[in-house]
Order: sequence, then C-alpha cells, then structure tokens
Amino acid sequence: MNKTDKIFVAGHTGLIGSAVARRLQNQGYDNLLLAGHAELELTDAVAVDRFFDEHSPDYVVLAAGRVGGIIENQTYPADFMNANLAIQLNVLKAAHRSGVQKLILFASSCMYPRECPQPMAETALLSGHPEPTSLAYAISKLAGMQMCLAYNKQYGEQRFIPVIPNSAFGPNDNFDPKSGHVLSSLIRRFHEAQQTGVESLTLWGSGTPRREFIHTNDIADACIALLTGDTTALELPLNLGTGRDFSIRELAETIAGVIGYSGTIEWDTSKPDGAPRKLLDSSRLRAFGWQPAVNFEEGVKDTYQWYLDNALSTETRS
Repeated sequence: MNKTDKIFVAGHTGLIGSAVARRLQNQGYDNLLLAGHAELELTDAVAVDRFFDEHSPDYVVLAAGRVGGIIENQTYPADFMNANLAIQLNVLKAAHRSGVQKLILFASSCMYPRECPQPMAETALLSGHPEPTSLAYAISKLAGMQMCLAYNKQYGEQRFIPVIPNSAFGPNDNFDPKSGHVLSSLIRRFHEAQQTGVESLTLWGSGTPRREFIHTNDIADACIALLTGDTTALELPLNLGTGRDFSIRELAETIAGVIGYSGTIEWDTSKPDGAPRKLLDSSRLRAFGWQPAVNFEEGVKDTYQWYLDNALSTETRS
C-alpha cells in the first residue's frame, strides 16, 4: 500500500473507523476517502455503487454498522439486521466489482457461541448458538464474515479480510447508557454519580461475566499491518484481542477508581448478564507480527479524558 493510494474508511466518525483514519493520517496516508451519512448512505446500494464508480478506492476499511448494547439489541433486532446486512452486501459487492486491492471488514466477538471453550479460537465459530441477547447482530456479522470468505474462495483472491475485535473502547465511543457498550456506559454513569454525590450505584447483572477489552489504537495498528503486509497466506478470519480479560465487577471498580467515585456498587441480578465469558485466541494475528501496545488502565484514562473534553459538552448542550 502506497502513501498516495486511495483508502475508503467507511464509518470514519465511529469508534473504530475514527481510530483507523487518525492512524493512517499520522503515518502519512493523506488520500483518505471519508464520507459521512450526508454524503453517502451505505444502506443505499445505488449510492454505494455511484461512490465507488466516482472515487475508485484502492483499499477499503469497513468499520461502519449499527451497534449497541444489550438494551438496543433486544429492542431493535430487525433494525440491527437490516442495517448491517445492507451495508455489508452493498460495500462488498461494489468493492469486488471495482477491483479494490484489499478490504478489511470488522466482525464481532458476539458471533461466537455463548458456551464456548476459552480462549475462543476462530475454529469455534458456528459450533454453537450465539448469546441470545445479541443474536440478530451476531447473525448479521456472521453473514458479513462469510461473505468475505465466499468472495475469496469463489474468485481465488484473498482480498477480503474479516477481523474479529473483542470489546473495543477509546475516543469517539458512545457513552449513552441505553445504547452504548458496557465500558463507555459505565464511564458516564460513574462520572454522573461522582458529580452528583450519589452514594450508591446499581449496575445490571451479577458482575461476574468476563470481557476482553481492546483500545481502538491497537485495533487501528492491526488494521494498518494487514493493509500493508502480505496477507495471502493468512488463515481467515482473524481474532483481534489483548489476551487479558476482566470481570464486569473488576471493570466497574477500575472505572470508579479512574473517575474518583467512592460510593458503593450494587448489582441487580434480575437483569441479564450476557455471555459468561468472551476471551479471544488471537494467536493467528500475533503470528503475523501484531502485538497490543495500550495498557488497559491507561486506555480507560484516555477514554475518560476524551469524554470530558468532547462528549460531555455535547450532552450538556442537548
């Protein structure tokens, strides 16, 4: 990949896409194609075809999609499937037709069976039922991953690379407790509790499920390594995780410490926990040469600071 190649980062304002765009720009890749919803609706096949015809991107990073936490997944399963299936279908078809040299699609660890040997290797995919609370999203991402593999197999070119990051966090996250993922949602809730002097905070579930979190800077570095390296012999798909997980209780205590919240934490066990554990086996990607670099607690501090500097002012205005 040359510095002058045209790179389309779909979803460049989102959590992962913004990190990839920043990393590319910092490394001198200045010919980025960045189009928001106003310029390009990815669920519109005609608009996507027109965009590819006009701009002819050399590389594509597909980080766009409908995402959310348990509440959103349970409330809007049809919307999750419609949006993600349409985006993946439209972008992959256009990328293949226009001769894109390489495409990276971000799938999800939600695709793995709820009950799965840990750490989860890529070979465990489709060996059991995914977690029911995010089933629609998981099925849509499984379809996107399989589309990548199907294109590669049918046309004999390993151009489409599905990557499976675990729970991503970092700048540009969604901090809404109703629609955000657990880490960012907890940052907002603990911040508000600390600011208002709430002495006790009640969180969903038992606090015992374990999750692996990866900072988006590490995800972006892996993405660039795959774009620039020789991926022809890689076995796909590729897990992307740090190799370390935390219980939700440990996560809450870490966030409380970063924010300075000194109240008590209660757990509402009548609410769902989700999958008991999601730790990825990322040995395929590590053998390729990638290693995570962001310390977890430093990553949480970085994310909280971004929340204070950016998201908090937006919430106050609204």
